[in-house]
Amino acid sequence: MNNSYQIYLISDSTGETLDRIFIALKAQFKNFSYETNHFSFTRTKNQVLKILTNIKNKKKIIILYTIVDNNLSKFLDQEAEKLKVACFNALGDLILSFSKQLDQEASFKPSGQHALNEEYYERIEAIQFTMNHDDGNLSNDINKSDIILLGVSRTSKTPTSIYLANKGFKVSNIPLVNENSIPNSIKINKNKICIIGLTAEPNRLVEVRKNRMSSLKDNTSTNYVNFEKISQEVEEAKKTFQKYKWPVIDVSRKSVEETAASVIKIFEISKKNV
Repeated sequence: MNNSYQIYLISDSTGETLDRIFIALKAQFKNFSYETNHFSFTRTKNQVLKILTNIKNKKKIIILYTIVDNNLSKFLDQEAEKLKVACFNALGDLILSFSKQLDQEASFKPSGQHALNEEYYERIEAIQFTMNHDDGNLSNDINKSDIILLGVSRTSKTPTSIYLANKGFKVSNIPLVNENSIPNSIKINKNKICIIGLTAEPNRLVEVRKNRMSSLKDNTSTNYVNFEKISQEVEEAKKTFQKYKWPVIDVSRKSVEETAASVIKIFEISKKNV
């Protein structure tokens, strides 16, 4: 018998916000077995009824939703109550509370966060810039970056850069082979750009690199996964970061999201000190 909870994630938009809320929520509970059922762009009562039809006579159901239309939100709550199903609005009274605090009416427009405004186009530009400046590419205009990440191989430079780009930051990342692999332009302007070193414990890098080589089915690069060689790489990188007084983030036990949050904090501090 399946004892997992059936989590119904119902959104009037793409569901991205709801997914992130649920990820944060489930992380608080260790003994939580579940299966998710996603329903995006739910904007009519008929769509709600169709979803709820599949729920009838099922047990261990939890509905979590983000629907900004008040009437549709209330309708879902009422229909779920008839079925005696737990149903929670992930946004709760936040929109109404903000409306009162800001003394203005909310638009209650689904997908409002995806509007094609100036901020949206700046984010797209940041993503394109970051993709073009991945792994040391296009270093001739690297000074246009908001943030530059440096680090030896497999210190999460690319995924962190992409995550930051989706938040609107233009990021360049540079693989640190030795001090000579760093463009002279950022050595000269080291205090004008937010430059951050990423590092990791050697044993962690050995593990990550071995997994990388295994996925590529490459058994030839022995130095790439040699502990002594990696330890030397890490120590040399730390010396370089210290020489130029660049802040350092150890990513050994950090997720990409946590690393990015640390980067943003350093960036904000650096902007204040300019």
